[in-house]
Amino acid sequence: MATESDADGGPSRALIIIAIALTVSTIGVILAIAATREAPPRAVAVPEVPAPAADGAACRALLNALPQQLGDYQRAPLEQPAPHGTAAWRTGPDSDPVVLRCGLDRPAEFVLGSPIQVVDRVQWFRVGSEQQSAGDAGRSTWYAVDRGVYVALTLPTGSGPTPIQRISEVIDRSIPAAPIDPGPPR
Repeated sequence: MATESDADGGPSRALIIIAIALTVSTIGVILAIAATREAPPRAVAVPEVPAPAADGAACRALLNALPQQLGDYQRAPLEQPAPHGTAAWRTGPDSDPVVLRCGLDRPAEFVLGSPIQVVDRVQWFRVGSEQQSAGDAGRSTWYAVDRGVYVALTLPTGSGPTPIQRISEVIDRSIPAAPIDPGPPR
């Protein structure tokens, strides 16, 4: 006994059901792939600041040795043109970055008697929050002060100790230690 579709010469009911099932499955797979795709990392804007030694051998050695990952932070691209001697890491496309700058001038606040913290054989000086701009609220900036060049590491709130520990390891391997040179007391 022939069905109405068979009599008209159209596709059979089974063929229509298979076609619909394949279409629904294909759409489901496409949506699943789209839902799991990560947005490409957004470039980090790093403003230009005086960094007279950023093109020097010490900063080149440090930048070449930097890891792709600092704990949960992944290396992020920089907005171009990027200042020399800089690098950044993020935990996600819109998260606050960890920013490294190499070859900076000695921070004005780093004077004789300034408190220093040692992290994995690197001596760090924290720039006080009263000197930070409103755009840096919740962030802290630390300077490695016992190398031939100054290296600044700006950390977002809640970054934990891993970024400064990993960077300390790389600095210790890449740039020889030097006596600290604080400015005169104010």
